This record gives sequence, structure tokens and C-alpha cells, in this order.
Amino acid sequence: LLNTGLLIGGFFFSSGLIGRSWAMVFAAGGFKVKLYDIAQEQLTTALENISKQMKEMEKLGVLKGALSAEQQLALISVCTDLKAAVEGATFIQECTPENLELKKKIFGQLDLTVGDSVILSSSTSCLLPSKLFTGLKHVKQCIVSHPVNPPYFVPLVEIVPHPETDPSTTERTYALMKKIGQSPVKLNREIEGFVLNRLQYAVISEAWRLVGEGVISPTDLDLVMSDGLGMRYAFIGPLETMHLNAEGVSSYCERYAEGMKLVLNTFGPVPEFSGETVQKVNQALSEKIPVVPKVLDARRKWRDECLTGLAKLKTQMKSD
Repeated sequence: LLNTGLLIGGFFFSSGLIGRSWAMVFAAGGFKVKLYDIAQEQLTTALENISKQMKEMEKLGVLKGALSAEQQLALISVCTDLKAAVEGATFIQECTPENLELKKKIFGQLDLTVGDSVILSSSTSCLLPSKLFTGLKHVKQCIVSHPVNPPYFVPLVEIVPHPETDPSTTERTYALMKKIGQSPVKLNREIEGFVLNRLQYAVISEAWRLVGEGVISPTDLDLVMSDGLGMRYAFIGPLETMHLNAEGVSSYCERYAEGMKLVLNTFGPVPEFSGETVQKVNQALSEKIPVVPKVLDARRKWRDECLTGLAKLKTQMKSD
């Protein structure tokens, strides 16, 4: 087994990147967290990483929650024994790699260990709840809570029920995510890719075609999003954009439906994501950000700082 975490009655199955970030989110919300992993060295590294991040964010004034970094760190403990880890938990968040058989094995073990009130939640980004949870004794308590990486800096959580998930499980999970400061959304049923990745893949797919067909360079393509669409999508979604770009959605459809269909009908098939376009995109991005661990880590840190600043701005604007 790999990676876990617990919170005040909760528990996280992952000392990896997502598990650590989840632990920080729950600790910021004032919950007691327990991280689980079979490897003690993984847990030691996770705690060191969490401590470093929290203290840095506290110095910068961007630490989440009302508690100090020291108080939040005191809420996080680690465990290498599964039964001891889940004892007293009310919410278990699994954060292992995207491997169906591994996840099914973990949930099978948890199913034999937990009681009838614990929520069993997965961080999976692409595995359907029906593939993960079908056949479990506690299937009514099972749900997917898919975060956006990294969840500490990006608040969205997709809550996706199994067909047999009890509505109270969905409501409790939604309320918990709201309580810790995340932005949960409920899917009424499972669907491949959930919602975030379906939207993301649609953008990536057309971006790939435009670059592959020589319409635009990879760096300029990214600029279209970062300095164009992304500017407004940071605050409003595509449907509200339609609403505001005309006198309501009905007006927008009357004005632009034919033009949209004309463009959409020119979209090509799903790309293979291979061949010359891979080389073209990889070369352009590698020139901008060399594929060297130190450089990639620095760019990720910059990204997270930008996300932190954006989150702070959005919070300030909502309060205003």
C-alpha cells in the first residue's frame, strides 16, 4: 500500500504529493490528520516537506486557515499500521497512483476494517466510482473527491458518487469540503473524465490540432489561454461568459449559434498525441522550461505562488 492521510476523525491514504497537499488543507481547516504509508521514510519526508511549506507560507502571509503553522503541524501525525491509522476516522481520502487494481485492493482492505459511518473517498482523476467501489460492503459510504493538483492552491473538488452511494455520503462530503475552504461541485452521475478533465481535454485537443497544423506556435497558443481566455475564466465560467457577452444566454445563442456551429464543424478527429507535433511542442516548451528537475521545480514553485496570489485576490474580491 502507498500513501494515506487522516483527519480529525479523518484519514489520508497518501504521503505523496496529493496526500501531503490534502493533509495541509485539512489541517488548515482545524482537523486532526493522520498520514498513512507502508514506508516510514516516505512519511518522514512528507512531514519535513509539509513543515517547510507551511513555514514558508506563514512568512509570506499566505498560510491558509486561522491557526499558525506550528498549530497546524501539531494536528498532523503519521502511521504505518492500517488498522491503527483508520481508528477513530470519519473520513478517509485515498491518494495512491492511478492504478485500478492497486486502488481496488486498498478499498477492499478498508472495507473490511471500517465501520458503517466512515466515508471512503478517492482522489482519482479518471477512474469511475463503479470500477472502484462495486461489490464493497460499504459501497453506500464510497465516493470520489477529485481535487485539482495541487489542492492546497486550487480549491475545486469534483464529488462523484457511485450509483449506490447514499445521498447522505454526498452531502456530508460536500459540507466537509466547504468547511475546509475548498470549492466542491456535485456530479449527478459518473462520466468518463468527470467534468474538469473533459473540459481540459477538449481544450488540449484543439490546441494540439492548431499547433500540429501550423496555425500557431506552441508558445503563442499558451499565451492565448494565459493572457486571453484564462483571464476571465479565473473568475467566471464559459456559460456566464456567454450570458455577459450578450443580453443573456438566449440572446448569445441567437447571435452566435450559427457561427459556433460553423467553427465546431471544422474541428478534426481526436489527435494521436504522437509524431511531429509531440516533437514540436516538446522542443518549444523545453526551450522555455528545460526538462531539468531543478528548473521544473522552480517553475512549479512559481506557478504555486501565482495560484496563491490569485486565490488571495479572489477571496478579497468576494469579500468586497
